[in-house]
Amino acid sequence: MSDWNQKIIEEFRANGGAVGGPFEGTPLVLLTTVGARTGRRRTTPVTCLRDGGRILVFASNAGAPAHPAWYHNLIANPGVTVETGEETYAATAQPLEGAERDALYARQAEIAPAFADYQAGTSRVIPVVALYRDQRARALGDELVAIHRGMREELAGILAAVSDLAAGRPAEAPPADLAARLRSRCLSFCADVHAHHDNEAGRGFPLLARRYPGLEPVLAAFGEEHAVLAGIRSRFEETLARAASPDEVLDELRELAGEIEAHFDREERRLVPALNAL
Repeated sequence: MSDWNQKIIEEFRANGGAVGGPFEGTPLVLLTTVGARTGRRRTTPVTCLRDGGRILVFASNAGAPAHPAWYHNLIANPGVTVETGEETYAATAQPLEGAERDALYARQAEIAPAFADYQAGTSRVIPVVALYRDQRARALGDELVAIHRGMREELAGILAAVSDLAAGRPAEAPPADLAARLRSRCLSFCADVHAHHDNEAGRGFPLLARRYPGLEPVLAAFGEEHAVLAGIRSRFEETLARAASPDEVLDELRELAGEIEAHFDREERRLVPALNAL
């Protein structure tokens, strides 16, 4: 392992998943794989993207001609360990293919444009790998609460970082593009919320409606709330796109955060018992 990676790993573990320097504001996880030839465990910090209940990682290798070593390892042994800063858990790695891979890589490249440059700089197709938590079957309602908890934690971290920037309190010697990285982090969170709501509307809500017809008015109301949140989210993304002042970004982020928190609370009160009963 390089000294560079080791320093990032140590900082990540010491600060609950937060790191400074060139990766400040970049969503990271520590991915531990088993060496394909050696059988030894190797830990690597990798950029990630949350997608509902799974985490996506990208074998970009900064656009190098060959896949990174960690990718070869997980192909040989898909059992990996994931550290998020808040928790550590076993997971199963699955490379994605075709249209799903293309759409998710495009989403990451929109959030972090360097990934578009990485793909343009190599003839290989950069793999997108989904990490699925290994666990015993968990009740669907508890799963919803866990997804909401992860989003709440990310939102709290973004709010704190933008508040510091608006108040002129960024980290010591911040990189010149700190504001741009915060915008990317905000866009990543917005994309996560959108994907989560799409999953609810496409899978969760129809399942509940078939099983519990009496819930249909409640589910319709939540669908309307999704539309309201989508409008607020779109306005916020437009504000980010025009590089508005930190104060303006913070005001709109607080509005979005308040609506999301209230929506999550209502969903958990009304839907968790029904989902757990499934």
